Amino acid sequence: MLRRRVINPIILILMTGLVILDLFIAVPRWAYPILLIFWFLTTLCGSFFIRWDYHLKSLHANKNINQNWVSITFDDGPNSDFTPKVLQLLKQFSVKATFFCVGKQVEKHPEILKQIISEGHSVGNHTYTHSKSFGFFTLERIKVELQKTKSVVKDLTGFEMNLYRPAFAVTNPMIEQAVKDLNLKSIGWSVRSLDTTSRSEKLTLKRITSKVAKGDIILLHDTSSKTIAVLERLLVFLQEKKLESVTVERLLEIEAYA
Repeated sequence: MLRRRVINPIILILMTGLVILDLFIAVPRWAYPILLIFWFLTTLCGSFFIRWDYHLKSLHANKNINQNWVSITFDDGPNSDFTPKVLQLLKQFSVKATFFCVGKQVEKHPEILKQIISEGHSVGNHTYTHSKSFGFFTLERIKVELQKTKSVVKDLTGFEMNLYRPAFAVTNPMIEQAVKDLNLKSIGWSVRSLDTTSRSEKLTLKRITSKVAKGDIILLHDTSSKTIAVLERLLVFLQEKKLESVTVERLLEIEAYA
C-alpha cells in the first residue's frame, strides 16, 4: 500500500532529479506537471480511502483470529428511531456490536448510550458534530471535537473511549496527529455495506454476504429503516454460517476504554 511518508520523499527526490537533469539535457516541460498531478491524485485518494492507511494506520480486520467471529459496527448514532431497533435485534440474536457515536447525538439521547453499554456493546468516538468539512478542520479544532465527545461519554458512563472511526472515512496529517495526541486507535472496516446510499435492501445485503468472512469488520449505520431490515437478514445469514458478531475490541484483541 502507498503511504504518505513514502510517497512525499519519493516525489521530492524525483522532482529534484528532474531539476538537476535539466541542467545537462532538456527535460520535457510536461514531466513536472505529470509528477505533481500524480502526487496530488495519490494524496487525494489516500485521504478518502481509509483502507489505504495513507495518512493514518487504521485497524480493518483480524484475519488471524481462531474463532468464527466478525464485528458489526454502527456509525452516526445514537438515533432515537433506529438504535433501539438495532439493540433489540442484537439482543434477539445474542450478539454484540460496536457503536461509533457522534457527540451531539449522545447529548440528545444519553439514555440510549447507557442502554448500549448496559447490554454489553461497546462505543467509540465518531467526532462531535460529524461535520462534512471535518477534513478541513485545524488540528486544534479536530482535537476539541474528539475530546468533547470523549468527555460527554465519560461523564455519562465513566468510560474513556480509546476507539475512533474517522468521519466520512477521511484522514489527513492533522487527523493523524490528533489521534496520536489523544491516544486513540483508528478503526476502519473490511466490509462496507453502503447502506446510506440509494441501493436497495437486497443489494446492500448481498454486498455484505458475498464477501464477509471470519475476522471481518462490517460497517453499517443505525440511522435508517433499510439498515434495520438488512441487519435482521444479516444476523440470520451469520447464524447460518456459524459466524458470531462480537465487539470490535474483542475481535481485534485491543482495549475499548482507557
